[in-house]
Amino acid sequence: MKVRGRVILGLVTVTRSDDAAQEAPPPAAPGAGTLGPRPDDALRQAQLDRMKRRATGLLALAAAVFTVAGLYEQRYPWLGYVRAMAEASLVGGLADWFAVTALFRRPLGLPIPHTAIVATRKERIGRILGNFVQSHFLSHPVIAANLRAVRPAARAARWLSQPENSSRMARQIASGLAQALQALPDDEVQALVSQVVTARLRETQAGPALGRTLQLVLVEDRHQNLLTEAVRLAAQAVYDNRDLIREQVRRESPWWVPGVVDDKIYERIILGVQAMLRDISRNPYHPLRAAFDTALRDFVDRLQYSPDVMAKAQSLKDEWLSEASVADLSGRLWEATRGAVVRYATRTDGTGGSPLERGLTEFGVALLENDALLAELDEVVIDVAARAVERYRSEIGDLIAQTVAGWDPEATSRRFELAVGRDLQFVRINGTLVGGLVGLAIYALWQIWR
Repeated sequence: MKVRGRVILGLVTVTRSDDAAQEAPPPAAPGAGTLGPRPDDALRQAQLDRMKRRATGLLALAAAVFTVAGLYEQRYPWLGYVRAMAEASLVGGLADWFAVTALFRRPLGLPIPHTAIVATRKERIGRILGNFVQSHFLSHPVIAANLRAVRPAARAARWLSQPENSSRMARQIASGLAQALQALPDDEVQALVSQVVTARLRETQAGPALGRTLQLVLVEDRHQNLLTEAVRLAAQAVYDNRDLIREQVRRESPWWVPGVVDDKIYERIILGVQAMLRDISRNPYHPLRAAFDTALRDFVDRLQYSPDVMAKAQSLKDEWLSEASVADLSGRLWEATRGAVVRYATRTDGTGGSPLERGLTEFGVALLENDALLAELDEVVIDVAARAVERYRSEIGDLIAQTVAGWDPEATSRRFELAVGRDLQFVRINGTLVGGLVGLAIYALWQIWR
C-alpha cells in the first residue's frame, strides 16, 4: 500500500535520525569484504525485474488514463471521476516508487538527501541488526525456552541408542585417541608412565593397602572357598604326580629295604594325603580350616596395624620398584594400550559390537528409559548453553555489526534489494491502486459537497 511504503521509508529515516545520537559505528571486521554471489541470484533478479515491470506498467497506465481523461473531460464531465482517480494513482505510485527506490539507490541518480539508505547507512543497519539479535534472540529466557522445546538430552540419547551411531562415535573417539597416542614420543611417554606409576606406588602404603584388599576376601568367608579350591588343586597335583612320589620314596629308602615295603610306604603316603585333603574339602569345621582362618585374619590385622610388618611390606615394595623390570613393565603396558587403541581405530574388517560400541548403545537406551535423569540433563545443558550465549551475546552482536559494516555498499544494497525488492514492488502496486481509490473517493465527496 501507499501508506506501507511511506512507513518503511519513515522507519529507516527515523532509525537514521535516532542513531545519529548514538556512538560511532564499530570498525569493519577484518576480511569482511564484499558479499559473494548466491546460486539463486539470477532467479531472484528475474523475479524482481518482472515485478518492477508490472508496477511500472500500472503506473504508466495511470498516466495514460490521466492524460486521456484530462483531454476529454470538457466534453464528458463524468470523466472527471476517472481523471481524479488516475491522478491520485499516479501520485501514489510515484511516491511509493520514490520511497522504494530511495532505500537502495539515488532516484534518477539525483543527490537527494536521505536516499540510498542501505548503502550509506549499512554500519548503523548492522548495529541495529546486532542489537536486535542480541536482545531478542540471545537472551537467557529465549535460549532456555527453545532448548527446552528441543529436549537435547532425549535427542542425544535416541541418536546414541542407534547401533550405527554408537559405532560411528566409538570409531571417532578411538581414531582421535589413536592419532594422539601415535603422535606422542615413545621414550618420553614411557618414562612419564614409569615415573607416574612408580611415584604413585611409592606414596601408597603397601601393608595397609594389602590388608584392606585381603579384608574383602574375608567377607562372608570367601577365603574358605579359596582354601577349598587350593585343597582340590593339591589333591589333583598328588594324583597327577603318583609316579614321581613313588620314585622319590624308592630313592630315599635304604638299599636293603625290600621294594614291597617301599610300595607300602608309598601307598600309605598317598592314601593319607588324599584322605586328609578329602576331609578338609568336605568338612567345613576341620581344624585346619580354623587354623587357616585364624592365621589369615591375624596376618591381615598385622598388615594394617603392626609397625614391623608394615615396614617390612614397605621395604619389599621399594625393593621391587627399584628393579629394572618395573620400568620394562610400564613400557610394555604403554605399548599394549596404544597398540590396542590403534588396532581398534584402524580395523577395516567391518565387524561391530565392540565393548565400547555396545556400551555407548546401552547407555543411550538406559538414558531414554530414565525420564528423571533426562530432565536433569536437559536443565544442565540449558543452563550451560544459556549462560554461555548470554555471556558472549554482546560479542555476537558486535560481530554482526562489524560484518555488515565491512560489506561493499553497492553489493549490500543489491543483496537487500534481491532479498526484499520483489515484495516492495507490491508496495508500489498497492500504492497506485489504493491511491486511485482514495483520490476517487475524495473527488466524489468534493462533488457531493459542492
